[in-house]
Amino acid sequence: MARILITGASGLLGINLALEAMREHEVIGIDRGRLRSAPFRVMQADFSQGTETESILESARPDWLVNCAALANLEECEKHPEQAKRLNTDLPAELAAACAKRNIKFVHLSTDAVFDGTKQGAYTEEDEPNPQIVYSQTKLDGERAVQQVNPQAIIARVNFYGWSLSGQRSLGEFFVNNLSEGKRVYGFTDVVFCPMWVNHLAQTLLAMLEKDLHGLYHVVGAQPMNKYQFGVEVARKFGLRESLIEPQSVERSGLTAKRSHNLWLSVHKLSTDLGRPLPDFSTGLDGFYTQFQQGYPQKIRSYQQA
Repeated sequence: MARILITGASGLLGINLALEAMREHEVIGIDRGRLRSAPFRVMQADFSQGTETESILESARPDWLVNCAALANLEECEKHPEQAKRLNTDLPAELAAACAKRNIKFVHLSTDAVFDGTKQGAYTEEDEPNPQIVYSQTKLDGERAVQQVNPQAIIARVNFYGWSLSGQRSLGEFFVNNLSEGKRVYGFTDVVFCPMWVNHLAQTLLAMLEKDLHGLYHVVGAQPMNKYQFGVEVARKFGLRESLIEPQSVERSGLTAKRSHNLWLSVHKLSTDLGRPLPDFSTGLDGFYTQFQQGYPQKIRSYQQA
């Protein structure tokens, strides 16, 4: 059993990773005050204010640290580039350096959006990134800073969906919430990605730590699809009206932050190093739906500070 420190513990990945990890490990979450009555120990800190990472590590004394803290809202990053740099670049470098000094295994979460989406076919870890927006640039800068100060770190480029504290943090929730209310929504036909159920991502990250991997990995779903297809799959699984999803080009969306058209990432390196294939999309969607049936979204929302 390892002691795992998880930054950003109230985020979509943070909360689900904590709940998965506590089955076999001791979990300590770092949160800026959003969590209450969580079933694991929580330390309060606000990394956007330059919290002292050294004192946190001295207090928690973890074996592993998984950095889920980030400014992940693309539009907010465009509006507040300095805050994006602080959370997506500077903080990971500080944590990675502190972990290297203490021999703490470190995992940094990056994004598939470091690529410009112009490649035909799947991107590998060897392909050169070309960020198009503030978010992806700060995340790539974070990758490089982590690698420089802590070569033994795991850097995981991810794309995931699942249930969150707010109920509004993932594309899966977006489709379920709106379609359940009979609202019409758009689904982008020209944005290809590899969605992974957040619980599968959590399980995969823990397996990577247990296997003592290090370096850069694509940790995404094994099946590429466009966002319209994803919405249709969600609608069918939940018994909702897929006709409410209108196919649209992302170029007509009016979104401030540019989206890459192709974010198909190869997971060959990861599946080879783990010695097993990654979970398939349908299994993840089944898990997402089963959680819904069992009241899991309501359960994790109960951990939120009023």
